[in-house]
Amino acid sequence: QVLVVGCGNSELSEQMYDVGMCEDIVNIDISDAVIRQMQERSGSTRPKMSYLLMDMLQMDFPDAHFQVVLDKGTLDALLTDEEEATIAKVDQMFAEISRVLQVGGRYLCVSLAQAHVLKKAVEYFSQEGWVVRVHQVASSGDKQQFVLPVFVYVMTKFRKIPGSAPQILEICPEEQDKPMRMESAERLVAAVKDRQHYALLCSQISKTPCREQVSLDLCDKESGKPRYTLHVVDSPSVKPSRDNHFAIFIIPQGRETEWLFGTAEGRKQLAASAGFGRLLTVALHREQHYEGMAGIQAELSGKVMELAPPGLPARQQVPFLSVGGDIGVRMVRHCDTSPLSGEYVVEDVKGDGSCYFRRLIFLRNRNVVQSEARLLAPTPLQGQKKRRKDKKKPSPAEPPGAIDKSYLCCEHHKAMVAGLCLLGGPDALPGELAVLVVGLGGGSLPLFVHDYFSQARVAVVEIDPSMLEVATQWFGFSQGDRMQVHVSDGLDYVAKLAAEGTISQSIPAQYDAVMFDVDSKDLTVGMSCPPPAFVEKPFLQKVKSILKPEGVFVLNLVCRDTRLKESVLATLRNVFPLLYARHIEGEVNEILFCQPSPEGRREPAELGARAQALEGALRQPGRPWDSSYTLADMLQAVHIL
Repeated sequence: QVLVVGCGNSELSEQMYDVGMCEDIVNIDISDAVIRQMQERSGSTRPKMSYLLMDMLQMDFPDAHFQVVLDKGTLDALLTDEEEATIAKVDQMFAEISRVLQVGGRYLCVSLAQAHVLKKAVEYFSQEGWVVRVHQVASSGDKQQFVLPVFVYVMTKFRKIPGSAPQILEICPEEQDKPMRMESAERLVAAVKDRQHYALLCSQISKTPCREQVSLDLCDKESGKPRYTLHVVDSPSVKPSRDNHFAIFIIPQGRETEWLFGTAEGRKQLAASAGFGRLLTVALHREQHYEGMAGIQAELSGKVMELAPPGLPARQQVPFLSVGGDIGVRMVRHCDTSPLSGEYVVEDVKGDGSCYFRRLIFLRNRNVVQSEARLLAPTPLQGQKKRRKDKKKPSPAEPPGAIDKSYLCCEHHKAMVAGLCLLGGPDALPGELAVLVVGLGGGSLPLFVHDYFSQARVAVVEIDPSMLEVATQWFGFSQGDRMQVHVSDGLDYVAKLAAEGTISQSIPAQYDAVMFDVDSKDLTVGMSCPPPAFVEKPFLQKVKSILKPEGVFVLNLVCRDTRLKESVLATLRNVFPLLYARHIEGEVNEILFCQPSPEGRREPAELGARAQALEGALRQPGRPWDSSYTLADMLQAVHIL
């Protein structure tokens, strides 16, 4: 027995009757004209179905009379606002539906699921102990051409259990049969809202090109965690033809942080060079497993067509592109959580060509490589492929692989090292050097200075003890007579040095070079490196006090806020009379070389010559040197502020 509330002149009941779904259908409405019209239309052809003039807020039926109450848009029409009088009517409607339904019966409500409507329905029935499930039944791509998706709430009546029984809240997306359990009404409403936003997005970009790049995450059906990150990139300059409307580009695993794939400008260049009007880039997530390129194509082929551009010819084949034709290689070697840095991973990835790299990633900013080192051989990853074939678990005692300490992966590290040619003296290679590095990361910068400046004594300050463990275990870092790490806040360490003049007999009061390569934990500030306190005037004056008169302070500045950056530069100029800047091409990083005395000023041409001489002195027989760059190249674009 089915009750249809607020039936209006809808054909739904007639269609259900005619296809044999059910015949014992009672339709009610408060409009006398509608009821008479429907009785005339169905009276003779559908004798078992009835139409009654009745108010659903005060029904005449006995308790527990129906197995199903069906509502097609009536709740949406009633709950137009959240005024007290409206809410009272909705509560009365729900109470009456609950009264006339049998235990085990279902209230089926077809709705556009506006947030306040869905929230009210979910909260009311879940608090009554009912099982609540929301089905998505029609999207913007369906024949109905709805802009917003249509949902059906399925509320199954259970006897209310005294006390706090667990709520059962589920959503069943259109593309899968298995429902997903939600932990709260708020999360269920948010999941529906996500799908509505996605439908609106698909509707918009199917009609007009995107002025700005659109990004979205497709999540794993089981865990709900992001599985794919998509960017929709339109290239208005590409002249459309039959074969160049739309393409999908799979970014190889581990390469999503590269400039070409990880920045808006890079993706714009990629789309233009690929020659497609719309390019959809797809980044793969490290927590997920993928069955090769063919598996990804099969998984994404239906979903990506919802993001197709306007004017795509019917039955047009859309190509899947990648670098080298595969999805890349990524092996997570270690993951943990630090109280200071949050969740992080150490992973080995295959770069462009045959090189393999080890990376440290902070998951709070997963698209930024915190530290990187090149591996001398891809043995660990080859071992991974062998294990997959043998279906054996990796041995926990497997060595981490040899680190190429001669290679500086980060462009800003190369520039920071090149800046050491600013140190005074006639010799290209300074003698005994005292260097202070604030920020350890994987340790590649202090290691390079230690190994190539054979008389350098390097002190490293790192606030996070977890990073010292990571650098030592996974990046080949080690301490010794000329390399000491101090687990301390860089602000406190420098302040103590400035106040006391010395910390111990082995550490001098003044340094030839002070290097800051320290990230900010506060992502709300427009400057991710260093933390704002490190560039305040009182602290910079302390940094200046621990520098030798001919020394150099090297700062890695990563600041997207233009006004904040200008303020930082003004403060630096106020403290250090001589200031050089080197912008890292394709990145936000800017390396600043600050000197306490203007007398050491050198023009860019002289700096290039000194950098070339310094490199010649560092290249000793038998000592490896990465030939992909020169120190002079790193100083070519230096200018004096």
